[in-house]
Amino acid sequence: MDTIKNILSPLGMSTGAIQDTLKLVVIGGTVETARRASVSAWNGFVDSFFLTAHFSQDDYPYDWLMHWLAKQPSWGRSREFEITTRSVNRNGITQTTTGDLEEEEEEEDALVHGRRKRKVAFMPSLDTTHTIYYCGHWLRITRTKAYPDYRHGCSLKISVVARNNDILKKLVLEAKREYEKDAEHRVHIFMADTSYGCWRWNGARQKRPMSSIVLQPGVKDMLLADCKDFLCSEEWYAERGIPFRRGYLLHGVPGSGKTSLIHSLAGELGLDIYVVSLSSKGMSDNTLTTLMGNVPSRCILLLEDLDAAFTRSVSRDEKSTGAPTAATAKEAATTETTDGSTLSLSGLLNSLDGVAAAEGRLLFATTNHIERLDPALSRPGRMDVWVNFTHATKWQAEGIFKCFFPFKPSTPATATTSTSPKDPSQQNLPLPKRKATTHAIPLLTEDEISELAKKFAEAIPEDELSVAALQGYLLKNKTRPRECVDEVGEWIIQERETREKLKKEKAEREAKEKKEAEEAAKKEKEEKEAKEKEEKDEKEAKEKQERKERAAKAKKLRADATAKSDSSAATTPASTESTPAADTTTSSESTASSESETSTGVDADTEESATEEETDKASSAEDKKEKWVAVKSTSAAAPAATTTITATTDAAAAPATTPAAEAAS
Repeated sequence: MDTIKNILSPLGMSTGAIQDTLKLVVIGGTVETARRASVSAWNGFVDSFFLTAHFSQDDYPYDWLMHWLAKQPSWGRSREFEITTRSVNRNGITQTTTGDLEEEEEEEDALVHGRRKRKVAFMPSLDTTHTIYYCGHWLRITRTKAYPDYRHGCSLKISVVARNNDILKKLVLEAKREYEKDAEHRVHIFMADTSYGCWRWNGARQKRPMSSIVLQPGVKDMLLADCKDFLCSEEWYAERGIPFRRGYLLHGVPGSGKTSLIHSLAGELGLDIYVVSLSSKGMSDNTLTTLMGNVPSRCILLLEDLDAAFTRSVSRDEKSTGAPTAATAKEAATTETTDGSTLSLSGLLNSLDGVAAAEGRLLFATTNHIERLDPALSRPGRMDVWVNFTHATKWQAEGIFKCFFPFKPSTPATATTSTSPKDPSQQNLPLPKRKATTHAIPLLTEDEISELAKKFAEAIPEDELSVAALQGYLLKNKTRPRECVDEVGEWIIQERETREKLKKEKAEREAKEKKEAEEAAKKEKEEKEAKEKEEKDEKEAKEKQERKERAAKAKKLRADATAKSDSSAATTPASTESTPAADTTTSSESTASSESETSTGVDADTEESATEEETDKASSAEDKKEKWVAVKSTSAAAPAATTTITATTDAAAAPATTPAAEAAS
């Protein structure tokens, strides 16, 4: 206490104020502690009677329960809600609540200025607890969002007063049954997310009936039977130690129905489709391995356009059919640096049938050019079943025509079936509101449809037009079956002319590109040659300048040596008079040395001028010769100087001795 008083006294507080402040702090802290303890105890007491389940938006049970809650009346009568038009669930069906606006209760297909009406729904707000009565229990439901900036961060918490979790199990199973019932006619599509290495729901599509796929006889039945047999043979594979995987390679011309067949098979088997884009940004060996390992069992894994999506490494050796050319390799290197994809063929092979590869899935791969694939990628074990897709045949054309145009049923027409009015006076009366896809199609008899289909098939050339082209033509004439047959010949002529025109334009474009490439290569070659010539000229000029500098330097060294020898000879005039013999000898030696140096200098100059026109090899030899001349000149000057100095010394000593001898005599 005294310490606290000493601290607070400089602040001008009296002893009474300090005591009152301390009392207030102690009492406030005690009350707050008691409040927190009581709240914690009460929450613990209440929670002991509740069972709580948490559901994440990334998993299916969240969608089951949200779909189930959307149908509950109390969920739509929430006191705190948000108005939204984005009430489409993962299964692709609209979540309807009792809080929808009255005007939205009108006909679903009603259009406003050509656009479909948007349904406005009242959804309970986030971070708000709602109470729902279910099977004799009160459910407390709270929807929260863990990450505001992350669209998949919502979660659902359900609490119920119960002794065990049977009520929660019953709730989840009921929600699942209703969800699957409403999503029975839809196929879920999942796309690979390379940023997080996981799968993201991309949408739900209506199932496509197998009858809408017209292939060669027996192909659909074979594939469907093989897929069903595989899905029921898990124990058989396990007993024999065979990996529980199956691969299908669909190859052929574009627009022949490969992807449509996969969509139809997924709907027939009740499987989801997981799509992988091998050329997507950020795709690497590790990412692909992680994605393949997270693929659930009993699903379809789709690799579309395998030859086009995997251009950087379709082959592991240059001798393979799909080995990229030099230009392709250069382009691939550029692409790899720009899109950040580092996927290799080995990584793809390991992800398909490696140790970490998922089992129980049906792998479908499509390609338009099977010859570009590496044999290791298309071998059995990875691609077990091959199906070839060709252009449309006459049999396919007849089947597609029958699929597009329905025939009049033999049973009496129902309330939803319209027939042509028997009374001609009633033909101009307005027809009842029907869907745009059926109300304008005239219903013909089965014999009439068969006859028109045969005529249509006879007009179609064998193996020339794609199935997609036929489908496009029939879509344009979906309400005119007779006109469709009558005009098919003209359409075929137009298609041929269009193909010829496109082929001609492609040839011209390729020729133009080839010509431009040749001109660019020629220009690049000329620029390269000019640059090489310029560099060569610069190099020769530089070498010539260096040779001149070396010659001048050698000449200067010789001149210095000559001047030094001359100066040494000039410093001894007395010795020249006393010893004429020595002087004569020295002079003769100096003259000889000078003549030698002069002749050497002349030779060096001559050799220098000759060296300027020789090659680099001669230049090197000349450099060595010039160095040798310089050394020789220096060594020649040195003995001359030594002789001169010696002669001078002897001459100086001689006069000194002669007077002494004369004096002695």
